[in-house]
Amino acid sequence: MDNMIPIKVNGKEYRVKSGQTVMHALDGLGYKIPRLCYHPKLSIEGACRVCIVEIKGLKNYAASCSYPVSANMEITTNSRELRQARRDIVELILDNHPQDCHTCDRDGICELQRLAYAMGIRKRYFEGERKQYAIDTSSASVVRDPNKCVLCGRCVRLCSEIQKVNALGYAHRGFKTVVMPAFNKPFSESVCTTCGQCINVCPTAAFVEKNNTRELFEMLDDPDTVKIAQVAPSVRAAIGESFNLEPGHAMHSEIVASLKKLGFDYVFDTQFSADLTIMEEASEFLERLEGNGPLPMITSCSSAWMKYVEQFYPEFIPNISSCKSPMSMMGTLVKTYFAEKLKVKPANILSAAFMCCTAKKYEAARPELAVNGSRSVDIVLTTRELAWMIKSAGIDFLNAKGEDFDAPLGLSSGAGTIFGATGGVMEAAIRTAYFLYSGETLLDIELNELRGLKGIKESRIKIHDKEIRVAVAHGLGNSSDLLETVKKDPGRYHFIEIMGCPGGCIGGGGQPYATANSIPLDEDCLLKRAEALYGLDRKKTIRRSHDNPDIQRIYKEYLGRPLSKLSHQLLHTHYKEKTPHGIIWKGAVE
Repeated sequence: MDNMIPIKVNGKEYRVKSGQTVMHALDGLGYKIPRLCYHPKLSIEGACRVCIVEIKGLKNYAASCSYPVSANMEITTNSRELRQARRDIVELILDNHPQDCHTCDRDGICELQRLAYAMGIRKRYFEGERKQYAIDTSSASVVRDPNKCVLCGRCVRLCSEIQKVNALGYAHRGFKTVVMPAFNKPFSESVCTTCGQCINVCPTAAFVEKNNTRELFEMLDDPDTVKIAQVAPSVRAAIGESFNLEPGHAMHSEIVASLKKLGFDYVFDTQFSADLTIMEEASEFLERLEGNGPLPMITSCSSAWMKYVEQFYPEFIPNISSCKSPMSMMGTLVKTYFAEKLKVKPANILSAAFMCCTAKKYEAARPELAVNGSRSVDIVLTTRELAWMIKSAGIDFLNAKGEDFDAPLGLSSGAGTIFGATGGVMEAAIRTAYFLYSGETLLDIELNELRGLKGIKESRIKIHDKEIRVAVAHGLGNSSDLLETVKKDPGRYHFIEIMGCPGGCIGGGGQPYATANSIPLDEDCLLKRAEALYGLDRKKTIRRSHDNPDIQRIYKEYLGRPLSKLSHQLLHTHYKEKTPHGIIWKGAVE
């Protein structure tokens, strides 16, 4: 091949592709160079210098993440001097780092800890002034601890390049350099969308979710409450990774059994309320299609996306579906419909949600989603927090005898399952909208053009005599690009799905951390999680939301019909422009 060039690595001859960095070339040859600030989805920072190699002819070591490979280059990766230099770099990082590994949230799953172990660092050599900053716990979702920051810049780059939120940046210089929101304002007063992707890419514990495990354990000890849990689709597709399983295992029955052992009286499936969401959302879309509301209609399931649109694109708020998210619909039904069935006051019900998403903690606290003046979801925990609670309670998760979700809010269709992957909401909505509009059943229900990890996906779907133009975006940066397209061509689409996190809910900010053998937001991992959900869909006897008999029953017994007066009262909400500190944030900052 013409683009192959010769190089030497540690005295051995190889041929590699030209045009790549030294790090990429060495990865392909089986030489795993240590790294810290590098991430394959982000721009090259070259800040940590952990990935240095020796290149013949260069006076200084080269950062392999940024240095291009060239013909006849001679590279040394493992000399005594080079190992010492890398070790010195990591030692200097460690010596300005808190010495609380055993009590740290990332103990055992910390990239800095793994580097120190691999390099044989067993002692801290340097004493002196250390950085000291207040921990920011103001956000409902994300805790920021600058003391644990290693200035790798991953969070800054992800927030600006992938999410296009720009909530974080560097301040000051030298020893005093720190990553912070604008003007060092509390996170709760910043433009942070609470998506939690900074947590996913942070190599240490400079960012973690706000931990609610202790609070939930205390709630479970209250003998006077009925304890009810709900579980999001993507949680079952990822939790096994917290128990050392490879990605791609669907573990819903083990989750139900474990939650019962933790003390929950009922465990419901958020997939049920995803089916309910589809009934309301597909009906709302068809109404708008007939001229009763602005198009394109845009989905409203993603909490981070809703905060993003309120801050950066408030002109699109009229286009947003008024449907609550499946989590909030379930919480509402628990505190109304099911409370009435139990003849229990809503105040005596604990409504807990286990979600893939840190932003769901923020959503649960939204006043717009309150039911009769109180929260419909009392507490939200992430997949990581659920896994920790199971381990802490001494439950043998992997060998648990599986249990089914409870009636009457536990039966779901395959359409509810695929909500957890990007494109899944749109696919589920089309399955039902087709039936509601035409009275016929859509037979070819797997819309493959809406699946996968392409940032923006488009499709044209024929529903009887109408052609529906749809688009799907995942990750807030892609959503920004899509909305800019809509601003230039308002009639291009009828229906848009947007999810705030890369990959959709499967890549949520509360999902299990990357392992020693993977990277944060690894695409192979995301695809395996998605396939776990698609596999569940294929195994379902019921694959369309409107065919779910328990959905039909709740409309007959309680709600009446989609978009009825009671449905609007309980299952729909509104959004408004957010103006932090009097500033109107219109258009994502480029």
